Amino acid sequence: MPLRPRSLLVLGVASLAGLMMLVWPLLVKVPVGERMDPPFLFLALLPLVVVVVLAEMSEGGMDARVLAVLGVLSAINAVLRALSAGVAGIELVFFLLVLAGRVFGPGFGFALGCTSLFASALMTAGVGPWLPFQMLVCAWVGMFAGLLPRRVTGRAEIMMLAVYGIVAAYAFGLFMNLSGWPFLLGVEIPGAAPDGGLSFVPGDPLTENLQRFAYYTLLTSTGSWDTGRAITTSVAILVLGPAVLHTLRRASRRAVIEGTVSRR
Repeated sequence: MPLRPRSLLVLGVASLAGLMMLVWPLLVKVPVGERMDPPFLFLALLPLVVVVVLAEMSEGGMDARVLAVLGVLSAINAVLRALSAGVAGIELVFFLLVLAGRVFGPGFGFALGCTSLFASALMTAGVGPWLPFQMLVCAWVGMFAGLLPRRVTGRAEIMMLAVYGIVAAYAFGLFMNLSGWPFLLGVEIPGAAPDGGLSFVPGDPLTENLQRFAYYTLLTSTGSWDTGRAITTSVAILVLGPAVLHTLRRASRRAVIEGTVSRR
């Protein structure tokens, strides 16, 4: 799916806006000990940002053929996520998202990440304040898969995608932790951090809060959910990647729109 310069600009601005919505608690200055509430305004704005990006891309290159492929892959990903349900970190969504972004490009990968997570949330009753952030981070996973070097082919390509899948799995966990961690209170494990606390402390230096966040992520998701997701994604890419890539590339070349024209 080709992207016009304006579409690329909108995609970049939306990604930057989404990143700011994730990291803003670390950047604002508040009095020490003062409570920081969740960004309910951001939760309302983030879906609008995603909708604007999808609308812009639909004008730049989403024809009926691309929409059909997007719909099929979104449905498959939604079913895969419902079957795996993230048990012990086992996620079957990411490997198809990475491969589709690789074949169809960054714009398609961004769109597939959004639609896949939205469809799966409806199927699994997973709609909540976390959903906009899940959609955005998965959109980044598909987008950056489409930006990987194109000249890499063969087994080297599969290895590159497997490594990227591992990095994306850990990055997903990190960003999703960051979306909620600043608003968790009273998380404390003696000896886990220099001061024993793992919660965000408004007004503390950035380095100290980042240190707490690193300990929090390491203890709550890196060694469990994120590692399971990384193993599942990389193994699926290594085992199924060549066949799925061949199928997707064949579909991208040979898919046509058929119909009849009637005269009245």
